[in-house]
Amino acid sequence: MTKLTITAKGQITLKQELLKHLRVSPGEKIEADKLPDGRILVRAAAQDGAIGDFIGCLSQRAGPGLTIEEINEIAAKEWARAK
Repeated sequence: MTKLTITAKGQITLKQELLKHLRVSPGEKIEADKLPDGRILVRAAAQDGAIGDFIGCLSQRAGPGLTIEEINEIAAKEWARAK
């Protein structure tokens, strides 16, 4: 079990091992739910975004574009990560 310290502002910092377990990176969000028995459930937040954001990430101004195989590989990795 990992122990976390509460700051004077009432905040905690999740240790790197916990962030890796949640599979979250800097800039991503997590969700916390209060459970009736006093525990808190923490999980990676579902990704939300517009299809335009996704399509925009596929265009590269410099260098060659992605092949369909590369796009499929990226999509498969993200799909597996979401599960």
